[in-house]
Amino acid sequence: MPKTIKNLPNKTQARHEVSAGGLVFKRTPKGLFFAMMKDSYDKWTFPKGHVEKNETVEEAAARETIEELGLEEIRLLEQLGKIDIWFRDQHVVKGSVIHKDIFYFLFSTPEKAVLDPQISEHALGAEWIPANQVMKKSSYDDLVPIIEKALSLVTRVK
Repeated sequence: MPKTIKNLPNKTQARHEVSAGGLVFKRTPKGLFFAMMKDSYDKWTFPKGHVEKNETVEEAAARETIEELGLEEIRLLEQLGKIDIWFRDQHVVKGSVIHKDIFYFLFSTPEKAVLDPQISEHALGAEWIPANQVMKKSSYDDLVPIIEKALSLVTRVK
């Protein structure tokens, strides 16, 4: 469900952006883990970023996921869905209204993959979170359907 901002000015003046990101998991002898990062708002979430010119949403999701988490290898498995949000910009043009579509994808990575969060990419930290704790660790309610789909899919992916 789209998020609405209170006291939103004329929506026709909003800047539209398209981003893409990924939920990355790995299987280990100790279980299933998802990579989560602390974003520039000091909240736990998943990597995402703007889709660049001449780039597909899948390519952008893979690029942003690799860049922000510092991973060396990921494999695209499936699209998880799209989130449609409205918010006030706190970084580029403070106070301006942004309407953003964010496409999320499911990725896998090798068992020995190590996270190396890139502060230059706005990842203030990263951790491997056990699958049964991902929903609790996530700071954004609008990600619930995306996380639920990812958790459902990983039980079927080998």
